Amino acid sequence: MAELWFHTGANCNLSCPFCLEGSKPRDRRIEFITLEDVKPFIAEAVALRVKKFSFTGGEPFVNPWFLKILDYALDYRPCFVLTNGTEPLLNRMKEVIQFRQKLHALAFRISLDYPDPAKHDASRGEGNFRKALRALGLLHTEGFAVSIARLMQPNEDADAVNGSYAPFLKEAGLPPNIPIVKFPNFLTPNSIATAPEVTEQCMTTYTMPEQRARFMCSFSRMVVKKQGRYRVYACTLVDDDQDFELGDTLRESLGVRVRLKHHRCYSCFACGSSFSEGT
Repeated sequence: MAELWFHTGANCNLSCPFCLEGSKPRDRRIEFITLEDVKPFIAEAVALRVKKFSFTGGEPFVNPWFLKILDYALDYRPCFVLTNGTEPLLNRMKEVIQFRQKLHALAFRISLDYPDPAKHDASRGEGNFRKALRALGLLHTEGFAVSIARLMQPNEDADAVNGSYAPFLKEAGLPPNIPIVKFPNFLTPNSIATAPEVTEQCMTTYTMPEQRARFMCSFSRMVVKKQGRYRVYACTLVDDDQDFELGDTLRESLGVRVRLKHHRCYSCFACGSSFSEGT
């Protein structure tokens, strides 16, 4: 296992209608994880020679324990955070900047759904494109690695869409070659979607070994807290399906064969999407 993800909780300051976690303010579908919750998983992961800790939500910076969790995790491994880059992060920027002094590096991916402030803000709220852009610029200036998450558009020219971010990157003092990762519409939790199961034959017929190695379920796991219980899932996309619960411990989860039958598995297979940035 190369990467361990922690779901910090489904609570978010925004209510994006397309959110794959269905996150919104005060949402408790997935509960806040605390520092004491993560300590045994970090110890187990270090023993398993994990290379990176990554965090998603909801919005991680809404979690009142998150800064302490990040401070602790950075003593052991590099960390990676997915965030919407708005008030919860901006209001804690002074504390976040102090993490430059930690033993390991910290990186961020911030959502800028479209290279169009009005279109982005139509789902995320007025002014939030500029807030996220400001957060990207501040973090880059302080020496943190940053990247952008965006939504795929139908029949898009990916290079042209990515190129449309250029004036905004320049405005924020960001390099023109900042990584931009695109994602399809994964639908909301518990959506009923018709998609074929990705079988072993599909994998061996249509992908090369190096491509298969990039599927998150091949190298990562995610810890989720539901109803006070901690469970390990195959990846960041399948926590709405109990069939993807792989056990109570990381070691237990590594012995379970993962069937790629979730509709989001097919999205990953067809679109090459991955929440991970590698290790």
